[in-house]
Amino acid sequence: MAVAAPWASAVGDQHQGASGVQIRRTEYGVPHILAQNYSDLGYGYGYAFAQDNACEMADRVLTLRGERSRYFGATARTNDSLNGTDTNLDSDTYFQALLRAGTVRELLSRPAPLGPTPEMRRLMEGYAAGFDRYLKDVGVAHLPDPTCQGQPWVQPITAEDLWTNILDIDQLGGAAGLRQEIANATPPAPNTSPTTTTTALAGSLSAAKPTGRGSNGWALGADATADGTGMLLANPHLPWNGDARFYQVQLTIPGVLDVTGGALYGTPVVQIGHTAGVAWTHTSTDSDHLSLYQLQLVPGDPTSYLVDGRPERMQQRQVPVTVRGADGRQTTVVRTLYTSRYGPVLADGWTATSALTMRDANADNIRSMDQWLAMDRAQSVDQLRAAQRRYQGSPWTYTIATDTTGAAYFTDNSATPHLTDAQLASCRVAPLPGIGVPLLNGATTACDWGSDPDAVEPGLYGPAAQPALLRRDYVANSNNTPALTNPAAPLTGYPQVFGASPQLALRPQNGLGMIAARIAGTDGLGPAGFTLPTLRELMFDDTDRSAQVGLADVLAMCRAHPTLTAGDGAVVDVRAACTALGNWDGHGTVNSHGEVLWASFFGDLAKGPATWWRVPYDPKQPLTTPRGIDGEAPVVQHAFADAVQDAVKKGVALDAAPGDVKRWDNVPLHGCGDWEGCFNVLYAYPTSGQGGGTSASRTSWAMGSSFMMTVEMSPTGPKASTLLTYSESANPASPHYTDQTTLYSHSQWVTERFTAADIAASPALQVTTLRR
Repeated sequence: MAVAAPWASAVGDQHQGASGVQIRRTEYGVPHILAQNYSDLGYGYGYAFAQDNACEMADRVLTLRGERSRYFGATARTNDSLNGTDTNLDSDTYFQALLRAGTVRELLSRPAPLGPTPEMRRLMEGYAAGFDRYLKDVGVAHLPDPTCQGQPWVQPITAEDLWTNILDIDQLGGAAGLRQEIANATPPAPNTSPTTTTTALAGSLSAAKPTGRGSNGWALGADATADGTGMLLANPHLPWNGDARFYQVQLTIPGVLDVTGGALYGTPVVQIGHTAGVAWTHTSTDSDHLSLYQLQLVPGDPTSYLVDGRPERMQQRQVPVTVRGADGRQTTVVRTLYTSRYGPVLADGWTATSALTMRDANADNIRSMDQWLAMDRAQSVDQLRAAQRRYQGSPWTYTIATDTTGAAYFTDNSATPHLTDAQLASCRVAPLPGIGVPLLNGATTACDWGSDPDAVEPGLYGPAAQPALLRRDYVANSNNTPALTNPAAPLTGYPQVFGASPQLALRPQNGLGMIAARIAGTDGLGPAGFTLPTLRELMFDDTDRSAQVGLADVLAMCRAHPTLTAGDGAVVDVRAACTALGNWDGHGTVNSHGEVLWASFFGDLAKGPATWWRVPYDPKQPLTTPRGIDGEAPVVQHAFADAVQDAVKKGVALDAAPGDVKRWDNVPLHGCGDWEGCFNVLYAYPTSGQGGGTSASRTSWAMGSSFMMTVEMSPTGPKASTLLTYSESANPASPHYTDQTTLYSHSQWVTERFTAADIAASPALQVTTLRR
């Protein structure tokens, strides 16, 4: 419980005696943690997070320890929102293998920068201790969240649990996205016919690098803003459920650290945010963070393979998992996992003659925490760049940043395999259906990763080879390749593994178009140049880019053809649907009636080859092509009829708006699909839960805009507005469960409180003082 305590006078971690930590909560429950050293800072942060999300963290730790099957059975789905098809048994097998290999402990034994710095270790240990202190103070039987109140799986956590969480987050673009494939890999039985089925692998790779798990990030330099200041827009798109949520927090050690922003659950640093001098955000990269290798197996031995003509045996590890049966009894399931010189062997594609294996660029990466901690102390773009060069810990994200000088900076400094263009050309083997990652020849060391002298770890590209751009006008990314970060200064010459195609999808095209119109002052929002109000307004503009370039053609088509033939041969009357689209405003706001029908139609159309554009993509016109939809193309007419038919079958009104069908705890939502070219991405679907853990309480699944921030780095201090779309707490009984969600529904923002005076002036201020 909260007690009064004297303040320690020391700075940093020089003072290790009794000290106090304050949790100051302002509007919407945002915690501002004030401490005198890193250990106490982590302690206060862990305690505050537990107040809001104890059940979510306990559920996550259950996953990280490989113990879900013990409590919820083998076949239930996990609460992992980015790997939602994993069964408990698959997940437990993967994590038990990781624990038994001692991977995290070995990484923690390394000196910095490969292992953690002393400051980061104390921060992590303090976080775990603060979380555990909350459980002790309140008692599991009296937790305020009914989701896990009194449950035996709610247990104290350790720093090692948190480091396992970090490694798993860092490997989302690699091994963590392929848990099913790793946990189910089994050599073929003797005399079975060979098969190269890779359907499941294609789905897993798509989950590891999906289009929708993206973000928008803009850094607006002095030449793009009305007052000549640097501005930033942060708009990550991640799931609203489960363990990939953001938590908004401010972390302060006077004279040492003062940072605010969004942090992924279970991480004691700010990943997207700002200090007094610099602001930054991240978007998911287009680069590859894993390499897929095909092994040539030794004849008659499916667990041995050839490299440069010499045989090597796969390593094998038996992994026992405790499983609760339907009758409540516990049994043990033992699986054997296989590993090659490259990394885990995968289930799909394992035949008598070949097998697939993968190498993860983030296999040893827990450096991300120290990199973000160093960025959290930075006061300029230069200092931020220095932090990234030292630790090279970005796992799978671009960085977009600005500072008080009005610089605008972009880089892909993520952990990227050192594969040259020549290797990608010579090492590729026959592509497998649906596999978007290059499949390389694992039978020769000529296809191994190389290295750079400035790389912190062998096998990776170093900072000198990474795409980067520093401007005075702007840099922007919406998960496109680095090439058109700023179309006025295209990036070229970087290795193809960072992203080969410069073609813009509709969403980045939409974003770059908004920036250009605002700089020119042609968007109807007033004089040229960005201000914070115009930046906020553009974020919630909800323009549907696909409608901008194709709605008129579709309307002409359906007006000329009042009946159309669906894919199943049925004749569909589309007149009412055509009227609904004719009344649609071409946006994805809560009340944009007709958008739901358009999303269904265009989403179906976009699944196949894009042969229906009237004007195909032209690399000389990257911002204005493709455009126009050929309404006479059969595929277009079939897709429209199918969308109408589907809406009728589901009982969805033909003029339904996003707010009619997208809801979070009955709060209507706006935003639309990535495939439509919507900047503010939001998906939401009903669900009945996944059979165990915290997800049983969920009434919907959502993904899209999550922690949002607009900030101006003015000479007098940062001025920011923020919004955590799903709010601070996952506890349905908390007052902060949907309070910011309601703001999001109405396109409203929270005025940030950053300085001590701002925090003290909050009418909602509540202060908790902890003594250890």
